[in-house]
Amino acid sequence: MKQVEHALIVGGGIAGCAAAIALAQAGVRVTLLEKQQEWRFQSSGIFIYHNGLAALGSLGVLPEIVSSGFAIADGRNIYLDERGEPITDTFYPSRDPNIAPIIGIRRAEMHRILASRLDALRVDIRLGTTAVRIDQKTAEHVTVALSDGTSGQYDLVVGADGIRSEIRRLVAGPLEPVYTGLGVWRSVHRRPKNLTAKIMMMGTGKRLGIMPISDDQLYLFGTLPEPAGQWYERTDWPALMQARFAEFGGPARQFLDALSADAEVLYTAVEEVAAPLPWHRGRVIMIGDAAHASTPFMGQGGAMALEDAVLLAAMLSRDVDVEATLRAFGEARYPLCKFVQDTSRKVGEAGAREDAAILGARNETMRRTAQRQVDDFYARMDALRSQLPSAQCA
Repeated sequence: MKQVEHALIVGGGIAGCAAAIALAQAGVRVTLLEKQQEWRFQSSGIFIYHNGLAALGSLGVLPEIVSSGFAIADGRNIYLDERGEPITDTFYPSRDPNIAPIIGIRRAEMHRILASRLDALRVDIRLGTTAVRIDQKTAEHVTVALSDGTSGQYDLVVGADGIRSEIRRLVAGPLEPVYTGLGVWRSVHRRPKNLTAKIMMMGTGKRLGIMPISDDQLYLFGTLPEPAGQWYERTDWPALMQARFAEFGGPARQFLDALSADAEVLYTAVEEVAAPLPWHRGRVIMIGDAAHASTPFMGQGGAMALEDAVLLAAMLSRDVDVEATLRAFGEARYPLCKFVQDTSRKVGEAGAREDAAILGARNETMRRTAQRQVDDFYARMDALRSQLPSAQCA
């Protein structure tokens, strides 16, 4: 990769770690900046569908992800109503018999695995450091001043600094995250041995999911409308989550009842970023949530970041003009990421508008169409991915 010998990655989340690994595997010298003084990541869990798992395979970490997480071999998703009564089951696909349709894992564990791979590849990791000034006075290099007082010259800068990206300001101007009107509540619990599938409980304008994330743990994730600008004391989160989903019974009841003051609970307002093209400026590009942060309703945010990283490194490995490649990367990824964002948003908005009068009709429609909707979503993703350059991520 002669055109890119030294790359700077800004941000040490999923997108940043994945980009650093993918580029280092391609022979690039990589420096990774993370503004936290030490590796600390949001608690709770994450689930990753087959396309994200394929990207993790390309990064050389899939065996560790499988070992540390919880794979649902048949891809079963059980839909229940808020009382725990069955609605229907759906099954997520996999395009590779060696890759599970879906795996749940603790976010901190996933980042530990990625960080270990970074160390193995001898990536230069600078914690407590971020970029404070970027200059592109020549077409061949980017000069970056860092918060630790040093500066360096790089052939590529990747903005993977999340939904409140500072790199995005350079590339796209003052583009701020948009609040969706929804909040997500998460909590971690011990997993009963007989709970081995993903469960989605359908309330009235609310959703409450249960997902195994290891042999001994699972997490709850609940979504519902929340007022704009609302702030909650962290110490109140367990009681608030318990109250928000008080009407839910069935398999969720035991976990909601366990939400004591010392429970592991996380609340996040759901925001979106839909950056227009181009996603680059000169030799600076943004990926992951910095470019296309999505709502969580299709569970594809992490997978999209992983795919970004793998494809970007693959395209740059062709030793072609860097800026033209960055432009082509954005144009290739934009339709797929936009499709995922739009679909996820529609699902979330439809659920939030429900009232009790339509629940029977909703459940009947789900029985008839839920599996077809799953199949159609992944078929459309496959079709859009087939249009990517030949060095695909999955």
